[in-house]
Amino acid sequence: MAYNAVKMKDWQISEAAEKNMPTPDEWREKLGLEKDELIPYGRLAKLDFMKIMNRLGKKKDGKYIEVTAITPTPLGEGKSTTSCGLMEGMGKIGLNVGGALRQPSGGPTMNIKGTAAGGGNALLIPMTEFSMGLTGDINDIMNAHNLAMVALTARMQHERNYTDEQLRRLTKMKRLNIDPTRVEFGWIMDFCAQALRNIVIGLGGRMDGFTMQSKFGIAVSSELMAILSIVTDLADLRKRLDEITLAFDKTGKPIYTKDLKVGGAMTAWMRNTINPTLMCTVEYQPCMVHAGPFANIAVGQSSIIADRVGLKLFDYHVTESGFGADIGFEKFWNVKCRYSGLKPHVSVLTTTIRALKMHGGGPKVVAGIPLDPSYTKENLKLLEAGIPNMVHHINTIRKAGINPVVCINAFYTDTKKEIALVRKYAEAAGARCAVSTHWADGGDGAVELAEAVKEACNDKSRFKFLYPLETKLRDRVEKIAKVVYGAKGVSWTPEAEAKAKMLESDPKYDDYATMMVKTHLSLSHDPALKGVPKNWILPIRDVLIYSGAKFLCPCAGTISLMPGTSSSPAFRKVDVDVKTGKVKGLF
Repeated sequence: MAYNAVKMKDWQISEAAEKNMPTPDEWREKLGLEKDELIPYGRLAKLDFMKIMNRLGKKKDGKYIEVTAITPTPLGEGKSTTSCGLMEGMGKIGLNVGGALRQPSGGPTMNIKGTAAGGGNALLIPMTEFSMGLTGDINDIMNAHNLAMVALTARMQHERNYTDEQLRRLTKMKRLNIDPTRVEFGWIMDFCAQALRNIVIGLGGRMDGFTMQSKFGIAVSSELMAILSIVTDLADLRKRLDEITLAFDKTGKPIYTKDLKVGGAMTAWMRNTINPTLMCTVEYQPCMVHAGPFANIAVGQSSIIADRVGLKLFDYHVTESGFGADIGFEKFWNVKCRYSGLKPHVSVLTTTIRALKMHGGGPKVVAGIPLDPSYTKENLKLLEAGIPNMVHHINTIRKAGINPVVCINAFYTDTKKEIALVRKYAEAAGARCAVSTHWADGGDGAVELAEAVKEACNDKSRFKFLYPLETKLRDRVEKIAKVVYGAKGVSWTPEAEAKAKMLESDPKYDDYATMMVKTHLSLSHDPALKGVPKNWILPIRDVLIYSGAKFLCPCAGTISLMPGTSSSPAFRKVDVDVKTGKVKGLF
């Protein structure tokens, strides 16, 4: 039975559903796990993925389902809600289904966006734990990341204060000659704090550190979070944590974490992050939560580890990609699947009539400001003008050889004629299409979607990558720009092109993933350009290098790794019931 999503807040629905949430012991029995394969964490539990994979590694994988979206409004179009609703719908038709989603950052949770637990009757529970740290993975990543900065800044101070002979005697290490103007790493915390984007550290005397410019990023932008999302096991994590570039010396040579002998301690801090956390929907379909990397500079997916486990435990495994299909799906397609070796059976394209009207020329959509009436009243002309954005994303998915299913994530203001128009164009573009009211109705409202996805999973997959691994960086970027974004071509600043040529000439970078950096609010680099922009050039101004994750990130525009807190942040509504100790006000 669905809860009244119109009258109840998400945290109230979660609280009601938690009364019957399975205990860790009940999950163990339900999922067929051995006693030592589930690690209790209060009301939650982690899955010991190495033990599970050792036992089930030869078992045939289930069906692999990816959820993406059209180019969204700033409000988001409900990928997490659709993922939860799809799991609930597949559960309603009797399928063994589960999934994996990213862990949310405390920054958006306490800012404008709120939590990323889905919504209404398509929600992950327990919502409070999910929204406020879960089983500690982000905290462990913060400690490991900041330990690297502690090691680096302490070493810079010691090298300034001691002679070569004293340094060898005291540290048993040679001088690294770190260039203070070329420190690449910074500090992280899990809040939006614009005051920490650019800082000066080490003020005071000679024993108070090394005075220099520094910076903070939000925790989920950390390279360590990106690494967690793509590693295959603990040994892989340990290796990558040794290969992170922290700075450069005065001759331009990279200074790695292994040069400071800090990678082992970083791995110790992160040892528990390797195991996914088990949660569930309000209808009690199991869903793992693991990793939460940025979707622009990083892969924007839950972990490869969670997908590997889910494909062994479930007949149907659902995973979600961040942002629209031009970013999240492209990285799922050409990065995550290449690293994991897993091939998806179907991709679900989350679509809203609201977003299509925006792409058709509707008024600007701004978070925190009520929608213009054109979005809540029938307007077939505006809707039809925006449909090419959906068709573009359908074509992108089909180019990967994957079967697309368009999910019309229906709002109560959508009319029958509007829904029929979207369905007509989706099917004409070669996609299955289903209407889903999972937010209001839970699994009952997602049965049509579940049936469509089940049917699509039985089609023959012709999955193929957009480019072979030996493709050079600039050729990869041009392919992505033209095929996925619809650009006419690519322009490089002289500095970016020189850097790209250097990277192409060094075999060390041949197996690095290409991780495009651009806005998620447009197919182009310009967030103001909606729909399907024509005759535009993608400008690349820099290429960021992440040597631990093995990412090369061509940047189309500027990017901030530390968001700012708004003038009306969500934390104002969060409080604790002092009689029960329960958190209220999360959304």
